[in-house]
Amino acid sequence: MDLQVALSVRRDESLIEVSGVLDYASAPYLRQVVYERFDAGSHLITLDAARLRLIDAASIKVLLYLRERAERAGGELRLTDARGTALAALEIAGVAKELDAYGAPGWPVEQRESIAVDLGTLHIGHGHWPVGATELLQRLYSLSPADPRRSRLRDEVITLCLPAARNLARRYAGTGEPAGDLAQVAALGLVKAVDGFDPARGIEFGAYANPTVTGELKRYFRDRTGAVRIPRRLQELRLALNTAREELGSRLGRPPTAEELAVHLGATVAEIGEVERAGHLQRPMSFDAPGGPGQDEAGLADLVGGEDPGFELADLRASLPPAIAGLPEREQRIIALRFYGNLSQNEIAARLGVSQMHVSRLLTHALGFLRRRLS
Repeated sequence: MDLQVALSVRRDESLIEVSGVLDYASAPYLRQVVYERFDAGSHLITLDAARLRLIDAASIKVLLYLRERAERAGGELRLTDARGTALAALEIAGVAKELDAYGAPGWPVEQRESIAVDLGTLHIGHGHWPVGATELLQRLYSLSPADPRRSRLRDEVITLCLPAARNLARRYAGTGEPAGDLAQVAALGLVKAVDGFDPARGIEFGAYANPTVTGELKRYFRDRTGAVRIPRRLQELRLALNTAREELGSRLGRPPTAEELAVHLGATVAEIGEVERAGHLQRPMSFDAPGGPGQDEAGLADLVGGEDPGFELADLRASLPPAIAGLPEREQRIIALRFYGNLSQNEIAARLGVSQMHVSRLLTHALGFLRRRLS
C-alpha cells in the first residue's frame, strides 16, 4: 500500500496531508482517519492532495461519501490543491469543483504539525462495513433478552449494513444469476451474521460479517445453481474471477486480459480458460433450442444422431483376431472349422479324431475365453 498521511490540528479544524496513491486498498485507511477526526470534534476537515500521485474511482466515491457525512453533521470536508494525474481523475469524474480540488488548503506551512499517522495501527472495518455497526451490536447484546430495544437495534444494524452486503453480492454479477436473488442471499447472510456475532470476542463486525455473507453466497452457487455440478476448485476460482475483473477493470480502464487475470489471481492462463468453459457447462442448451442458421424449424434434438450398431460391430471384428490368437492351436482350429467352415460338431470330431462330446467341451471353453477377452 503506497499511502502516507500526516495530521495537523487547530481548534475544531484538521488538516490531513495525503501523499502517494489513494486506491481501493488504501481508501479505508483514509476513511478511518477522517472518522476519528469527526469523533474528535473536528467540523472542518481539509485534505491536502498536493503530493497525491493517483486516485481511483472507488476512492472518489469514498471522498464524496465523507463529504456528505460531514455536511449531515453540520461540518465540511474539502480536498484541495490536487495536481497532475490525481486532478485529471477528479475532473474526469466531474467532482473536482465539488470537492474544491482547485482551492488552497488555507494552512500556512509554519502552522502545520504534520504528525505522521501510523496506518498500520488503525482499526479498519473489513470490506467497507460501517464502523458504527460494532458499537450498535455491543449495545444490543448488553441489553436483556426481554428488552424491546433489542429488536429496534437489530433492525438498525441490518439497515445500516445492508448496502455493504449488497456490495458483496454485486461482486458475483456476471455469473448468470439474477441480481435480485443474489441481493436476497446476501441479506440472509447479513441477518445470520448479526444474530451470530459475539461482541465479547473483541473483533470488528466486518471481520465476522464478510466471510459469513460470502459463505452464504457460495453455498447458494453450490446448491442452487447449475444443472451440471462443477468442481469446488473451479467454482471458487470462478467467483474470484468476477471480483478480479471488476478490480482490474477499474484500475486499468479496460477489460483485463486472460494473462492479467491469471497474474492477479495467482493462477495459470489454462485455469482461467477452464473456468470460462466450466461456466458454460453449468447451463447446457435445451434440446428444444433452434438448431442454428439455415436449419429452418429444426431443433437441436432433430440434429442429434442415433446409435449406430455398425461401430460396435466393427470394433468387435477388429478385436476378434488377436483374441483368437490367444487360444491353444487345437481350439483355434475348432473355431475356424465351426464358424468359418460351417461344419457340425460331429464333422469336426471326425476330422480331429476325437469324440463329439470332447469337441463340445473345447468349443465351450474357447467361446467363454473369447467373451471374457472381448468384454
